[in-house]
Amino acid sequence: MNTVVNPKVTLVGAGPGDPELITLKGVLALNKADVVLYDALIDKRLLKHAPDKAIKIFVGKRSGRHMTPQDDTNRLCVENALKHGHVVRLKGGDPFVFGRGAEEVDYIQAFGIATEVIPGISSSISVPGAAGIPVTKRGVSESFWVITGTTTSGELSGDFDLAVQSKATVVVLMGTKKLGEIVACYKKSKREDLPIAIIQSGTTKEEKIVAGMMGDIEEKAHDLTPGAPAIIIIGEVVKESPKLMEIYKEALVRV
Repeated sequence: MNTVVNPKVTLVGAGPGDPELITLKGVLALNKADVVLYDALIDKRLLKHAPDKAIKIFVGKRSGRHMTPQDDTNRLCVENALKHGHVVRLKGGDPFVFGRGAEEVDYIQAFGIATEVIPGISSSISVPGAAGIPVTKRGVSESFWVITGTTTSGELSGDFDLAVQSKATVVVLMGTKKLGEIVACYKKSKREDLPIAIIQSGTTKEEKIVAGMMGDIEEKAHDLTPGAPAIIIIGEVVKESPKLMEIYKEALVRV
């Protein structure tokens, strides 16, 4: 295989879903791509920012459907950089927020290939924000946690033992399959009345929001589409959303 003189891989965060939420720097990187390796959560309209001659390769992964294992993706980054030049690894959200971006950088740099990381807007703050939920608000929440719902071992993160004791907002990524376990943690701490929202396909036309209290969210979550990407927001800030205000007004009336 003939190799190019200056191979490079740029990891670009594409944002939470809405194709207009990619950064300008991310778009400029796509403009100069020879190859684009893109994930399942990428809006394909973003590929139009790459040159027509650029090679576009789908390396998406979805829960339960691993189309391209991570090792293969790492290898494709290296092979295409050496063969074609500039590879843009287009990843949903931000590459370094549960995106395995650091692992990809480590692998690629081991081959002496230059890398660059262009941060993206993380779904952990942008999806709640687009739904009118501030992850922090003076007098309501002074801080926020971002926790993975499922660790590499497939277990619920042990950080929930600490999170349930905190007044901070808790944002859970990749956690809908663990909703029952999450709810059980909060119920064990007598926090059944804590507001919670689940936002599926946030910032896209397919967005769906389910909100309630920790005590009734499992029943409400049956309306969600199985397998679609979703994040969970837990805390008093959920009630601050104008979109969800009526839900919580009704809950207060019932009480």
